[in-house]
Amino acid sequence: MDVDKQNVAIVGAGLIGRAWAVVFARGGWNVRLYDAAPAQLSAARDLIKQALAEQEHARMLVDARLTLERIAFCEALDDVVVNASWVQENLPEDVAIKRSVFAELDRLALPDAILASSTSAIVASQFTADLAGRARCLVAHPVNPPHLVPVVELCGAPWTSAVTLDRARATMESLGQVPVLVRREIEGFVLNRLQGALLTEAMRLVADGVISPDDLDKTVRDGLGMRWSFMGPFETIELNAPGGVADYCTRYSGFYRRLAVDPAPPSVWEGASAERVAAALGAPLTAVQRDRRTEWRDRRLLALRRHKLDIEK
Repeated sequence: MDVDKQNVAIVGAGLIGRAWAVVFARGGWNVRLYDAAPAQLSAARDLIKQALAEQEHARMLVDARLTLERIAFCEALDDVVVNASWVQENLPEDVAIKRSVFAELDRLALPDAILASSTSAIVASQFTADLAGRARCLVAHPVNPPHLVPVVELCGAPWTSAVTLDRARATMESLGQVPVLVRREIEGFVLNRLQGALLTEAMRLVADGVISPDDLDKTVRDGLGMRWSFMGPFETIELNAPGGVADYCTRYSGFYRRLAVDPAPPSVWEGASAERVAAALGAPLTAVQRDRRTEWRDRRLLALRRHKLDIEK
């Protein structure tokens, strides 16, 4: 399906909203970025300008200045939604807020505009059920930050049309993102459920004194993460047994079955267990330290994204 570069409305200029603005502007779309807070918009402008300069330096786009000129910063929702063929909502993770804003978006947007939410865990049926245009609504859940990490989970409600899902996939692909289809609604979608499974086991291993938080991070960062940065878990185990996946399952299914029937208790997320992990990481980061650490993370992600693009050519 061909996708014409058109107009996109980004609702919410926080961390995810401004990253989406970069994604769409980089892809040649005209972007209107909305936030009710002027200070948020002002901060977004500066951060987007910085991100685009870094993207140009990394050869992710040709001209940062011209890309920035595609982005308009608006304080009125009506101004943002007009003539948009895609609307991306990035407001707090609250069903009531999403229900209210989607009702407004359904009223204001073009009849054939796609209405997408960046929600991390709330399924679309919880906030689109009563909308006249509910067939054009879906979740397009990115990974933070979406201008550097390309996967986007597309998950419709039971009433989301196949045409909407096809258009959404084609649009994300045209932007250089990597869309995956979540075939039925499930809380947290796929990425966060996988992340949650790993985190819960990590918390248990630390709580039980099996490993320190620092060594746990090393295990993922310099072990699993090295392979998973370019291979999925199924691709990984295909090479971990002479006979491929079927052979791997035969060899190791006993251990994994025992692990599955001995899940970590919910308490690993509370009290002494959580305090132990927090203490190992040191004092909480100040706002300035967090910003600097985030900038460091984004530079590493940009370098990895550039490397992956280069080796895939």
